[in-house]
Amino acid sequence: MEKRYAIIEIGSTNTKAHVYDSQNDNTLLDKTVTIEFKKNYKEQKKIIDSDLSKLYKLIDKTIEYTDNIHIYGCSIFRNITKQELDEVNDKIYNKYKLKIEVVSQEDEANYTAIGCYSDIDYNKNICVFIGGGGSTELIFVNNKKVIGRKLYDFGVGDVTNKFNTLKDDVPTCSFDEVYNYIGTLMDDIDINADVLILSGGDHLYWYNNAEFKLDDNTLYSNKNQKYMITKETSDLYDRGAYKKSLDKIRKNSDNPLWFDGSRAMKTINNYVLHKINAQYVIPTRINMEDGIRKSL
Repeated sequence: MEKRYAIIEIGSTNTKAHVYDSQNDNTLLDKTVTIEFKKNYKEQKKIIDSDLSKLYKLIDKTIEYTDNIHIYGCSIFRNITKQELDEVNDKIYNKYKLKIEVVSQEDEANYTAIGCYSDIDYNKNICVFIGGGGSTELIFVNNKKVIGRKLYDFGVGDVTNKFNTLKDDVPTCSFDEVYNYIGTLMDDIDINADVLILSGGDHLYWYNNAEFKLDDNTLYSNKNQKYMITKETSDLYDRGAYKKSLDKIRKNSDNPLWFDGSRAMKTINNYVLHKINAQYVIPTRINMEDGIRKSL
């Protein structure tokens, strides 16, 4: 592996780019851009040029640091045809000599989970929640050993499209209405876990911009899992998201569009929290690339 390398992870709704200096263990670029590939594909029946233009700008920014770039495509790119993927890759290759490597749902889940559990010491069941725009995964772990998996073909984007006012300043739909709908999308979960780790996106970005206080993680020590909240606090915050002004939260941030899916994400989190009888929530920024970095 070269001294500098970049990982770009293209999701259905958000695309993340990171540049790493492996020699000094530094992150040189940490950038998330909302590109609604899945939503626009559903409406236009194709990957649209304006979304690719946003991706190109992110690649251009990444190239300022390194040309050793690895691009991975998630949910939306698993669901388009081979011909459509080839057309997109031809465009990217002609511009940058790069191509998107499509990651299976199972591999995406496994990579993300490894980034969560490989370097923590905890002897009770943990559930790693991997939330995305077009898919949701649960990986159950005990003492660094996977004991169960649940993979779902829906994500934040699907729930937000069903309840469009979740994007409004204050939604007209209720928390319970959305919660019950999520229950129709998920089958029975027959494994309990003491801890729910939130991964697959920047969950800290939500809490920080929404100004919800987090406690220090007293369950175990890990530099990427510094914070926690109890089940009771999570209930308070998740339901409170439906009453809190989303416009005000957007003003606190540098990526206002990111918050379109925030209420849906918190409701899915909350549903899983109760179904697995977890007592603690650990919000993180850990995603697929944390596991990929270990493999690289």
